[in-house]
Amino acid sequence: MKKMGIFLGIIIILFAGIFVLNKSNVNEVYNKPVSELNRETRAILDDPNYQNIILPGELESKIESGDGTFVYYFASDCSFCKQTTPILMPIAEDVGVDLPQFNLREFDDYFQKMGIQFTPTLAYYENGALVDKMEGGVTIDGSTGFTEQQYADFFNKYKG
Repeated sequence: MKKMGIFLGIIIILFAGIFVLNKSNVNEVYNKPVSELNRETRAILDDPNYQNIILPGELESKIESGDGTFVYYFASDCSFCKQTTPILMPIAEDVGVDLPQFNLREFDDYFQKMGIQFTPTLAYYENGALVDKMEGGVTIDGSTGFTEQQYADFFNKYKG
């Protein structure tokens, strides 16, 4: 009987330890355990180009506030996003625009909810509604896409 009590005690301690380890391994940005994040999202957690992440509640609040706001929709596993983000984020900074980033790979239902068909998408909202968007990534070596100047012009057109 005493051995059974010790055995149960050890099992309880092990489960408590696993629970504590899982809780301590929650990513603060996504508010999820790292193990639940997409593999490609885990790969960019420390990337300086992906440090302005917003979550669904904040996204909706920004849009519903009525204030003009830009949002950069990307998917962590999108090759076009990986090419565009390191170019786009410095442009936003240079023109003085706060550019929140929304990772659609972690919140797949927002593709449909926000009407996003392609990643990356740069969108501008005002008075709670979509005003304009640029769908697709940066042009590389003359490929289809947008130039750095086109991104800067988009920001300047709406930044007020």
